[in-house]
Amino acid sequence: MNSPTEDLKNLANTETHDPRIDALAHHVRAMIEILGLDPASDPNLVDTDRRVAKMYLDIFSGLDDGNRPKLTTFPNDERYTAMVMEKEIPFYSMCSHHFVPFYGHGHIAYIPNEKIVGLSKLPRLLEFFARRPQLQERLTEQVARVLEEELKPLGVMVVIEARHLCVEMRGVKKPGAITVTSAIRGIFMQKAVREEFLDLLRRRG
Repeated sequence: MNSPTEDLKNLANTETHDPRIDALAHHVRAMIEILGLDPASDPNLVDTDRRVAKMYLDIFSGLDDGNRPKLTTFPNDERYTAMVMEKEIPFYSMCSHHFVPFYGHGHIAYIPNEKIVGLSKLPRLLEFFARRPQLQERLTEQVARVLEEELKPLGVMVVIEARHLCVEMRGVKKPGAITVTSAIRGIFMQKAVREEFLDLLRRRG
């Protein structure tokens, strides 16, 4: 059995020999040179091409369906039919239009039917879909759709609040602007249930 140190070394070697790193680094290096930068004369740019390549493989790991978390479910033996909500889930993603970050918090709720889900799976599901070039609207719908399909709950509601650096750093340049999106399924279409979600969401801290 390998020691923890040996395992870390093996992982590093695996990453180093991933052929995608060389391919991505080649194009990153071309961008650096097109911008008039010279890695040979600036020590801060040495190996930047490979660092960026490795970073992209990490932050875009959600493109690999094999990384999708399995939703561990349990029988709803208690016949719980009230709302289950996990809020203020932090996430980071990349805008597919400009390849710059957007980030914020997701709020996910469902009302169980025959199955309940392990609570850790809700943040994992959000993180998985966030780790790819994304649109906030699509991210919101993807999380809601998977929960609806796999849990078959009485209802699902997902709200995402995010800041987009493509809005803050370029274009309109409005720092602090918040984009809010929602996906509503099943019983959450009823005003009273939706208002309960929003009331719980307002109770922050």
